[in-house]
Amino acid sequence: MPATIDEEAKDQKPQELDQKKGEKTKKQESPDGQENKSQGNSHNDEGQKDGDQEEKDQNKKGDKGQKDDDKKGEEDDDKKEEKDDDKKEEQKPVDPATKRRRIIIGVAVGIVVLVAGIAWWLHSRTYESTDDAQINGHLNAIASRVAGTVKAVYVENGQPVKAGQSLVDLDPSDYQVLVEQARADYEQAIAQAAAEGPNVPITVTSNRATVDTDVEQVINAEAAIASAQRDYDSNSAKLRQAEANNRKAQSDLVRYKKLVDQGEISLSDYDQYVSNAGGDEAAVEASRYAAASSEQIVEEKKASLRQQQTKHSEDNANLPRQITIHKATVDSRKANVDSAKAQLDTALLNLSYCHIVAPVDGIASQRSAEIGARISQGQQLIVVVQIDNVWTTANFKETQLRKMHVGQHVTIEVDSLDESFDGEVEYMPAATGDRSSLFPPENATGNYVKIVQRLPVRIRFSPNQRDLDKLRPGMSVEPKVHLD
Repeated sequence: MPATIDEEAKDQKPQELDQKKGEKTKKQESPDGQENKSQGNSHNDEGQKDGDQEEKDQNKKGDKGQKDDDKKGEEDDDKKEEKDDDKKEEQKPVDPATKRRRIIIGVAVGIVVLVAGIAWWLHSRTYESTDDAQINGHLNAIASRVAGTVKAVYVENGQPVKAGQSLVDLDPSDYQVLVEQARADYEQAIAQAAAEGPNVPITVTSNRATVDTDVEQVINAEAAIASAQRDYDSNSAKLRQAEANNRKAQSDLVRYKKLVDQGEISLSDYDQYVSNAGGDEAAVEASRYAAASSEQIVEEKKASLRQQQTKHSEDNANLPRQITIHKATVDSRKANVDSAKAQLDTALLNLSYCHIVAPVDGIASQRSAEIGARISQGQQLIVVVQIDNVWTTANFKETQLRKMHVGQHVTIEVDSLDESFDGEVEYMPAATGDRSSLFPPENATGNYVKIVQRLPVRIRFSPNQRDLDKLRPGMSVEPKVHLD
């Protein structure tokens, strides 16, 4: 029995679809009677739907898939009927007054949009703006100038600090010892310089005395030469006299020899003349030896004079050299004093570096110093952010810089404060951002794609504005440069 009911329902479905198609055809042929027919069809559809509903209640276990397809077909038919109704409404004639009113409103709206577009275009040519901008400031990294152990830390992150305020203290014990050692070396150098100072005048006096003595010895040597020369001259004269006497005695001896042979004189007288002649000859030899000895003495005195003159020349030449050497020694001692003083100053400076203070006013940030930590020279401990000297760095496109120059007025909107500030262009950029990057692009290799570059423009805030103290480096801003 259920199977028979399902077959009857299936046979009724095609009949219902054919009936709906006939109704749509009649609606197109007679628009005036469409509404009545659609109402009759709707009543028939409702009756059919009620019958279908009864059959569905009786055949709940029937073919559910067939029922879903029927529902979709009915929905599609309803949509088509609604579209046909819309087309009919559009085909109705429009009132001329309404049409004229619509045209006027459309023209007015178009004129307003055109005027607004022209006004916006003209206004946009009077300024350049960008959202690629942020506030910048000086971040003063405070680093230790000496190695040591952290003894105390006086600030925390976010704490305001003043210039000269204590930040960190290092253990000064090691540097105090170095100061004492440097001070002792300095005092020792002063003592050595003081001891070396008098040596210069002493050396000058001693060398002058030596030179004076050399001069006297040269004079004495010259006098000795003169005396020896006189003795030589005297002995030479005596030699000549002895030779003359010897020649006379030898001549007389020859003459007396003849007289003795002739018997004119006695033999005793002849012997006397022979003795005198021998004595004169011996006197000649003695005088010759005396003259030779005197000549040798003269040469010795001359050699002594040359020696004294050489010594005098050496002493006279060495006097300024020795003075220069002693002066250089004194200067070296003074240099040692200066070096020791510099070492003492360095030790005192290193000791003072154990106390680290803030160089500027600002806010403490990035604190890494901890009590007891061992730090090295140059290690960063704290960063002091200056908030009283901030500016804006705006990265404009290169096409936006045609009319931009230093001194132009700028309106700066700060996102975090929802507030605007006044400023002016302080500096124009020196290079594009990619030129300043760590790895600038090399356009000579590979495929080249032109990209509009951006250049950083520095904008200075005008002074004496409200809430300037609330600006912080890193805040996002939107500057608007008003072109002249």
